[in-house]
Amino acid sequence: MTQNLARTVFLLAHTGRPAAIRSAELVVKGLLAHGIGVRVLEEEARDLPLPDEVGLVKEATPQCLDGCELLIVLGGDGTLLRGAEFARASGVPMLGVNLGRVGFLAEAERDDLDRVVDRVVARSYEVEERMTVDVVVHRNGDIVHTDWALNEAAVQKAGAEKLLEVVLEIDGRPVTGFGCDGVVLSTPTGSTAYAFSAGGPVVWPEVEALLMVPISAHALFAKPLVTSPDSVLAVEVLPHIPPGVLWCDGRRTVELPPGARVEVRRGAVPVRLARLHHSSFTDRLVAKFALPTTGWRGAPHHSTE
Repeated sequence: MTQNLARTVFLLAHTGRPAAIRSAELVVKGLLAHGIGVRVLEEEARDLPLPDEVGLVKEATPQCLDGCELLIVLGGDGTLLRGAEFARASGVPMLGVNLGRVGFLAEAERDDLDRVVDRVVARSYEVEERMTVDVVVHRNGDIVHTDWALNEAAVQKAGAEKLLEVVLEIDGRPVTGFGCDGVVLSTPTGSTAYAFSAGGPVVWPEVEALLMVPISAHALFAKPLVTSPDSVLAVEVLPHIPPGVLWCDGRRTVELPPGARVEVRRGAVPVRLARLHHSSFTDRLVAKFALPTTGWRGAPHHSTE
């Protein structure tokens, strides 16, 4: 249906989760009650108890967010990364509500839904840009695939029986080569995702950098590397081995034939995230990983008298 409301929010939900269905119902009712229009994908609407006032969109294209001021995403990490695809392509800020486990991309948890609605209604949120990476796959000098990622591009072996033989390059110069399970090429946002699991460092989101993290490398020197955000990182798959695979954000994949070269550089288009509060990344890190802080006494308090 066509909506004439001045403000419109797009809602994306993991409808396979009962928690997402309940959360979507609460968010939709709260926004409509304050005169804010809601738009959802028609395929998701079939699983959601939505009022007739909700606008339905047949095709999942960037244009389906035209006129929307915000994209609200309800779900786990996979749904949030799906939302990031919409956010990047449309330029609309994404506000994530975590219904999964860790959810570093999320700004709120399921218990915060009332507050989410109130802050959206009041336009009480800020928007920050997160760095992405652009990914190009070359073969014999030709570009055979292009992609992008918010978290990481991961070059991996295709099967369990053989190692992936690679040579790493930074800014046009070779660094080292080894056999491994793969290499993660990550943004700071992705440092708490796959790169973290592979033993990479946690990088605060406001730090501009690129990460190169080997996965189970058979080598003496296979440390995670942190480079300039303007560097170009490359992984060359040696020509005498079985094919590998490239995964972007764990969602999009393409086969890497022997001799393929994967180049990663800072993305031309960021992902915009809506933020409801100014809590530090340190607090977020402690909360998400339930880190022990017992015994902390805090910094000395200086008297102002």
